[in-house]
Amino acid sequence: MNGTNFFLAVNFIVTMSFCVVFLAVSTRSRSRIAARWIAFGFAVASLSTIFELLVAHTEWVKLSAILAFASVLAGLLLLRIGVARLYDDPVSLVRAGLFFVVCCVVDFLIYDRPRSTLLHAFTYQAPFALCALASAISVLRSRRKLAIDWALAALLVFTAVHFMVKAALAVLVGAGSTAADYIKTDYAIISQSSTGVIVVMAGLMLLAVLVLEIMADERVNSEVDALSLLLNRRGFENRVSTLLREGSRGPHAVIMCDLDHFKSINDTYGHHCGDAVIQVVGQLLRANVPSAAVVGRLGGEEFATFLPRTSIDAAMLLAETLRAAVAAETVSDLPAGFRASASFGVAAFDGEANLSTAMRNADMALYQAKGAGRNCVRRASPTPPSLSIVARDIK
Repeated sequence: MNGTNFFLAVNFIVTMSFCVVFLAVSTRSRSRIAARWIAFGFAVASLSTIFELLVAHTEWVKLSAILAFASVLAGLLLLRIGVARLYDDPVSLVRAGLFFVVCCVVDFLIYDRPRSTLLHAFTYQAPFALCALASAISVLRSRRKLAIDWALAALLVFTAVHFMVKAALAVLVGAGSTAADYIKTDYAIISQSSTGVIVVMAGLMLLAVLVLEIMADERVNSEVDALSLLLNRRGFENRVSTLLREGSRGPHAVIMCDLDHFKSINDTYGHHCGDAVIQVVGQLLRANVPSAAVVGRLGGEEFATFLPRTSIDAAMLLAETLRAAVAAETVSDLPAGFRASASFGVAAFDGEANLSTAMRNADMALYQAKGAGRNCVRRASPTPPSLSIVARDIK
């Protein structure tokens, strides 16, 4: 086995391995369709190594050479479609199909021309470069611009340049006088080894994009309450802590909300009705708070809202608006005249005090609202009483 045969075998194993990996990743990714396009792209491109070997070791030289070109181009087009799907960039399958057919016809027409000429070399490599460049454009058009996305775009541009460099090398070094001679040339070793490196780099980069996407989704799912669709306690505290670490200056405010007589709703009408109330309140909170606010369901019937750069007076007005909205809302599956209600506590937060302290102060104000008859809003006192005293007074 000479060097070129070895690299062809390695490239086949690598590309098929990536095919299997991307098919596996597609079972967990929200971009499963994109991952499958990419997997099929690697699978189809791997066929080129088989056809290259058939060119060198069988009598079906012309057919195998054209099929080698077609499989590489088809694989790159499938990868291009997968990248476009991954980055939500529209791509026409009809145009891609026409491009494939035209390029294959051109390859057939130039097959008998001298292989080491500029016309043959650049005409052969140009379709591959265009596919890589189109994929890079899809990435750059996307609104998502993480470091990994910039790296992928750069790699795709480098890949496009790589194909043009290969064309220049074919002219300078020589790609063999016939297709059958290609595998014996120094150019073949350079071409297959560089292609192997590009395949590994592109596969790993695309895999990193999909894995990071899966990790982000898993993190979101772990921080979102499935019933209310608000952040859960961990998600709420993490999101607020992130805002504070990023230097969000005060004044801030925290609103704590607790549904009134929620246990009696579950006992009287059933837990499915209690769940419906939680869902309605979650919708009301999402619809009425500012876009910069952080809203979460801390557990049971308790909710919290963090309002960055908001005065205590503005927070009190918002809490009153939320209270009125809850009291006016009808809930399906409950009697027509039934109206839920909620009590609210509001506390100031200067951005330097501990978040848990602000939430505790707002919680104390919430208990004061409960003690005042429920369905009302209370502001945290400058020196709030202990929670145990307030809870005792309510009882």
